[in-house]
Amino acid sequence: MEFADVVRLRRMVRAYHPARPVPDAVLDRLLRAAVHAPSAGFSQGWDFIVCRRPEDLATFWAATTDPAQEPDDWLRGLQSAPVLVVCLSDPERYLRRYAEPDKGWDEDDREARLGHWPVPYWDVDTGMAAMLMLLTAVDAGLGACFFGVPPERHADVLEALRAPADRRIVGVVSLGHAAPDRRSPSLRRGRRAVDEVAHDGRFGTPWHLRSRP
Repeated sequence: MEFADVVRLRRMVRAYHPARPVPDAVLDRLLRAAVHAPSAGFSQGWDFIVCRRPEDLATFWAATTDPAQEPDDWLRGLQSAPVLVVCLSDPERYLRRYAEPDKGWDEDDREARLGHWPVPYWDVDTGMAAMLMLLTAVDAGLGACFFGVPPERHADVLEALRAPADRRIVGVVSLGHAAPDRRSPSLRRGRRAVDEVAHDGRFGTPWHLRSRP
């Protein structure tokens, strides 16, 4: 598939055919793509937990949802995904990397070292890795969605999946063969035009497209 078509066709898929498995070869493609994401200092501070066995999926959903509460259509749709990839970031890997001689941010105080990062690149880089997964899924003819975990559930998920407590859950990629689902009502807002969001040299000077798509 042409790259432009992959970008154009990408959307958040929120319902899947649970009985149609995702081949391991496709999961390999997704993960190989993910580790080619850029990362500050080539720190590569990410981990990906692939949940594809029924017991692993059940463990994830048990840790993130209240069994006494009936799931809504959105959640039921996501729960039909045969694969979930939990995307974790590792801040400490960045702090260690930037304390190395070629970077030299060697303050003893951890808070001072964190002060070098007004934007948490460990989360940004992991998010870019997740985007590569989403695009690879489209190229493989599958549906995917990136969604978050309620903050009050993060510790429970890390413990349930036996992940280190210092990892941060950036989000989860659901993956599978897309099933019919309703069009997101948020799309009624419309896509912001390029000349509204892109600025030519200075903020407020619109970028005017010079070529046709």
